Amino acid sequence: MSRFLQLHLLTFYPPSNVNRDDTGNPKTATVGGVTRLRISSQALKRAWRTSDIFSSALAGHMGQRTQRLGEEILGYLRDKNVEEKKAVAIAREVAGVYGKVKSEKDKNPARTEQLVFISPSERDAALAMADRLAAGEKVDLKKEQDTLLHRADSAADIALFGRMLASAPSFNREAAVQVAHAITTHRVTVEDDYYTAIDDLKQDEEDAGAGFLGEAGFGSGVFYLYLCINRDLLKKNLGEHGETGVAEAALGALAEAAMTVSPSGKQNSFAALARAGYVLAEKGNSQPRTLAGAFARPVGGTDLMEHSVKALKEFREELARVYGAGVDETCEMILGDKKSATLADIVAFCRS
Repeated sequence: MSRFLQLHLLTFYPPSNVNRDDTGNPKTATVGGVTRLRISSQALKRAWRTSDIFSSALAGHMGQRTQRLGEEILGYLRDKNVEEKKAVAIAREVAGVYGKVKSEKDKNPARTEQLVFISPSERDAALAMADRLAAGEKVDLKKEQDTLLHRADSAADIALFGRMLASAPSFNREAAVQVAHAITTHRVTVEDDYYTAIDDLKQDEEDAGAGFLGEAGFGSGVFYLYLCINRDLLKKNLGEHGETGVAEAALGALAEAAMTVSPSGKQNSFAALARAGYVLAEKGNSQPRTLAGAFARPVGGTDLMEHSVKALKEFREELARVYGAGVDETCEMILGDKKSATLADIVAFCRS
């Protein structure tokens, strides 16, 4: 089996603002001396992980990133009629294994200070431990850490994207997939949308002014996105579940989501529900490499997608000439070429 799976995508987004910065404008980056639009890897991964594609393909194999595990334990104990003070103490004690809990005087004393990424089996273990404590069993949670935290399990999203547990770093999970920030292949100018809202109940004899004035930034362009998946590490993260089809389902879901799912920012205002126009999937055992260098010099012209595909292919060919092919198998999809692969072909290639 090839160790590495790499995905290169070119996706056109119409005027939109799917990923905002601290000022509310589209995120940007300066590349090749010019401004490019940018979509952060965090926004992309969040959109993919919470998509219907992931929830359907990986049902029962999805973790939860939350501060509220302790509150879930507390609710569980309340349903079992455990006395309130005792239930809160148990919830805080068990949740404290996963992260630092808030002060007892906090309005949410069972929550952790940090978000923690918990697998289904770890959630079940936490509830089982709460039962033991509620029954009066004396438990040293430090010695039971291996019971509550796992180094490998069936949570496909944790296996893919990794996790960090500040309170228990030995149970961190190294991400099997690396996701670059998507950037436009060309120069972009962020534009402003000046808009107004009218008061429907304003009378004709009143002033003609709007009830609200607003301003929103937007931009448009062809984005290059790169993903690299270490399939060996993915299976290691899944442990025994890596041999039951979960890894293949995770790879297929990741490829489909990357091609079809957009971040949710300002979608009600712009409906920028984009699909990849070009996808190159590669398998091999050699050191992976991004093809972002194809766009160090911004692409120009009227057909940005065509010129972006051309630049990517030319750069890839030059890398292969200098460094060797670097991959063993490829699958390519391009809109407009009826002989190229389809979404189903790319997904099958990534799963196989």
